[in-house]
Amino acid sequence: MPDKVQITLKPLGESVKVNPGTPLIDVLHEYGVEFPCGGKGTCGSCKIKLLEGKLVIDEIQQQKLKKLKLDRNWRLACYCKVESDITLEISQFDNIILADNSTFEFKPQKGFGIAVDVGTTTVVSQLVNLENGHILDSISEVNAQSGFGSDLISRIESCLNGNYGELQKRIRFQIVSMIDKMIQKNPVHLSKIILVGNTVMHHIFSGIEVEALSFYPFHSPNLGIQKFKAEELNLKEIKNPEIYFYPSIGSFVGSDILAGIAATKMSEKESFSILIDLGTNGEIVIGNNEKIICASTAAGPAFEGAKISQGMRATTGAVSSVNYENNKLKPHVIGNVQAKGICGSGLIDVMAILLEHQQIGMFGEIISGEDYIKLTNKVLLTQQDIREFQLAKAAIAAGVQILLNKLQITYKDIEQVYIAGGFGNFLNIDNIIRTGLIECESDKIVKLGNTALIGAKMFLFEREHYANEILQKTTHVNLEGESNFQDIYIEKMMLV
Repeated sequence: MPDKVQITLKPLGESVKVNPGTPLIDVLHEYGVEFPCGGKGTCGSCKIKLLEGKLVIDEIQQQKLKKLKLDRNWRLACYCKVESDITLEISQFDNIILADNSTFEFKPQKGFGIAVDVGTTTVVSQLVNLENGHILDSISEVNAQSGFGSDLISRIESCLNGNYGELQKRIRFQIVSMIDKMIQKNPVHLSKIILVGNTVMHHIFSGIEVEALSFYPFHSPNLGIQKFKAEELNLKEIKNPEIYFYPSIGSFVGSDILAGIAATKMSEKESFSILIDLGTNGEIVIGNNEKIICASTAAGPAFEGAKISQGMRATTGAVSSVNYENNKLKPHVIGNVQAKGICGSGLIDVMAILLEHQQIGMFGEIISGEDYIKLTNKVLLTQQDIREFQLAKAAIAAGVQILLNKLQITYKDIEQVYIAGGFGNFLNIDNIIRTGLIECESDKIVKLGNTALIGAKMFLFEREHYANEILQKTTHVNLEGESNFQDIYIEKMMLV
């Protein structure tokens, strides 16, 4: 058996070498592939076309492919492990897929557009054909500002300490470089660029002061849409595209959440939905076609691995999921390599399992009295890690409860709970419920992946009026200003 096997991805023109036996889900999520059903093979969104090489197909996958009316050249990535060199065509780049797995209906336009999700941790760009919605290219990179801190408060502090110019320079240079790479590889006429991101990213990129976001009530007077010219951003080879950074909603809730609302179609439905973004800054939205309310939480970046002693993003070497077999924890490591650390989905899994098997108590204490629990020979979960999880979980759960209370509804009135976040491919819904992070039936929960990017692509086809319609229905709530926030927050820290 070879030491490494090569996967070549079309139409990206990318290739990656991995260990034999690596699940494709571990590889493809890094290239913008989403797994909305969580790897159950029910949605077909992770379908790939095998152009060269071999991918073993079992009877269960054959039945699912037949049900999806796909011929023998197709595979479901969530079912496949790579054992030899292969070339794949990533099919979901054909069009924009929404939260309910439907295709976004759009009016064809001339030219090409780029959608950019300016995340605190990760920046993702995609090049889209505006005539048919096909995605020509996709690039994902760690945010170049990360050296100034993993969370928004750290970035704000860095700006106030004299580093504003450097943070702006880094993020602008990074995004321009991503755009240049895609255009050099695909020499097309670029007619528009849409950027979305949280309020801090919006302000730093746009040259707006962030001081107002450093103290309560965290209200900035400059939340609106920002327009740029190509020469301002040093886009030398691109002639006069429309460039917009879409507006924020309020406080730290930015245009990434505005895009998420668009992606879920929440603002068009009579029934109530919840959108929870488990990114670096936790955001919550609840609403329907009449009224939407939203809030950001002090969840901290635990769900993206930060502040966890051996935490990391959902990349090669991360414990992404954990099972319990033969009275032992059995972790799955992305990339089929030795574990380096643990990402958010793995953290949720291990917390649920430790609760289920009474290895931690309702207050988060390790029952054995030890300071840590061993996950692998090199990866430990410490008592402080458990505390960080409790803080993050309580912030989200309390935020949801307060917004439900303000709308005078309960989880029973919610039709669907959408979960967004970069590690969504690996989330175990039952374990989300077991830890008390979300308190509803499992069949209501839908994992979406990057809703900000989906919404940004939708904005490429819509004029600003679509975003404005959402904004007019949406109200921001400052959770810290709610009189019962602390009481609910402390209650939700319990692990029951």
